[in-house]
Amino acid sequence: MAHFLDLLQQALPVVTSVISAASAVAAITPNKKDDKVVGTLRRVADVLALNVGHAKK
Repeated sequence: MAHFLDLLQQALPVVTSVISAASAVAAITPNKKDDKVVGTLRRVADVLALNVGHAKK
């Protein structure tokens, strides 16, 4: 369990940085294709964070 928590602690900054960068790209570009990518990344992050059902609100 400690190994998993160490891995999670190391991966969390990388994951949040990738999502932030993708969000910035989607915000400054006018097309919908990159918005779809950011939406997908956000859904994956929600599932990994166990933000499902009523927890999404």
